[in-house]
Amino acid sequence: MRCQDAKLALAAQHDGDLAQLDILELQEHLKHCPVCRAYEQHQGSLDSLVRSSPSYARSGISTERIMMAIQQRKRITQQLEDIRLQQRSREARLRIIGPLLVVVVVAILGSLPLLLLAAAIFQPDLMVNALTWLSDAVGMLIMLAQYIQAGLLLVTRNNLLLSGLAFVLVIMMAVWLRLMRHPQEV
Repeated sequence: MRCQDAKLALAAQHDGDLAQLDILELQEHLKHCPVCRAYEQHQGSLDSLVRSSPSYARSGISTERIMMAIQQRKRITQQLEDIRLQQRSREARLRIIGPLLVVVVVAILGSLPLLLLAAAIFQPDLMVNALTWLSDAVGMLIMLAQYIQAGLLLVTRNNLLLSGLAFVLVIMMAVWLRLMRHPQEV
């Protein structure tokens, strides 16, 4: 039995929800684990303090469970804070790299016409091959645009199909917005 399981078993035993077999396993673990024994004694002293207070009313929730819930909330809060720190560091890196990347892309795109002119002058065969490939790519884009146009005509003429498509887009946007929201504490 792990220590975490032992702590849960102690809480269940306090509430009277622990099976006899589990009680034996818990007692065996407590014999060998001084940390869990200390935890059991600490919880016992907390229970005696709570019982001795005049406003004590048995609510069915043990002190162990409350303490474990507080610890779990602290872990979740720490995890959320770690995620926020990671996001901030990524944003800081992007602030540095982003403008540099834009400058590089603009420089490459700006020098592309000069490279094409140099290729046309020094290697005309290479330029002819590049233009042939480019014309084939443009032809494919035109054919793709015609297929898209035919599909859009089909969708816009059929109101039920258009409504279904709009519904699917709205659902996809809602899912995207749900996934992209800022993480919240539990």
